[in-house]
Amino acid sequence: MDQAQKLRDIIGETAPEVSDSRIITISSGKGGVGKTNFTVNLGIALAKQGKRVSIIDADLGLANVDVLFGIVTKYNLSNVIKGEISVQDCIVKGPHDINIISGGSGIMDLIDLDNNQLDKLIHTLSYFNTISDYILIDTGAGLSKSVLSFVEAASDVVLIITPDPTSITDAYALIKNIANDEEKKIKLIINRVESNEEGDEVYNKLEQAVTKFLGRELENLGYIFEDANLKRSVRKQIPLLEAYPRAIASKGIENIAYNLINNHKYAKNNTSFRMFLNKLMNKI
Repeated sequence: MDQAQKLRDIIGETAPEVSDSRIITISSGKGGVGKTNFTVNLGIALAKQGKRVSIIDADLGLANVDVLFGIVTKYNLSNVIKGEISVQDCIVKGPHDINIISGGSGIMDLIDLDNNQLDKLIHTLSYFNTISDYILIDTGAGLSKSVLSFVEAASDVVLIITPDPTSITDAYALIKNIANDEEKKIKLIINRVESNEEGDEVYNKLEQAVTKFLGRELENLGYIFEDANLKRSVRKQIPLLEAYPRAIASKGIENIAYNLINNHKYAKNNTSFRMFLNKLMNKI
């Protein structure tokens, strides 16, 4: 029996029958577009609207969710899988009771787990499911295996781009890798726009290319305006929505969170927790 089949058997045996959290993978075609900053502040915006939020930092190259929150994470997912700590010890609490989990090297270790470690992994992820309404997975940027594993497994994918032409072309390359999954909803957020007109122009350019050459539709989740307060919040190590709640970028993120919860076009949970786990294990 291969490892993927063993894991599917464990999922069937141990994943609890609970109401599913909504799993959203947040990614980008290139670095430096504000992906992690958006993830952190989206988590706060969702929590402010009464949702239980967990953030898994799966960006192996630049894992800095904890830095933006101004906190220190002592352990990561790998420590739990190896049986060194409990799943509760892996979680650090952020503002508004957000659960913060560092993936660390544990994300890449998934391909070499024995049966006992597989069981720990499933129970760990299942625990996150029971304590969360939303699980936000902050991936790395680009087309690495670890990025594609999460992007391909999730039915809800949010791509962050900027008006920079290289950001647009790199996002297209990422979309091309996942375009064949017709059940996957690909949502686009355009960061650092100077106006709604610029946002419309960037969205239309990418959406037309994706429709024409890949036969897919992009959902426009919203725009976030260029805002000097964002850099100030990073220097303070306080998330934007906490440091500058009235900033124009904060309002944009809050509108996106509201749409994810309340707008019927974006609010539907497209996958079950078990389905996500099965897809993830098929990709590693």
